[in-house]
Amino acid sequence: MTNVSFVALACGLIIGLGAIGACIGIGIMGGRFIETSGRQPQMMTELQTRMFLLAGLIDANFLIGAGIAMMYSFANPFH
Repeated sequence: MTNVSFVALACGLIIGLGAIGACIGIGIMGGRFIETSGRQPQMMTELQTRMFLLAGLIDANFLIGAGIAMMYSFANPFH
């Protein structure tokens, strides 16, 4: 296999594993938010802002990984 095929494989892994991790993280966090707001409804607004902030940070982490994968695929530094 050439370096170009390894770059394609690495880009697929970066995007795929990053998407899986982000989906699992947001799913767990959303489930905990619903569970907590069911137990303590008075804290729902405070927890909702924190949940959306953390969801944005989790998605930003995935988008940074996707950007790095695009950099490697379009501006290949290995050839």
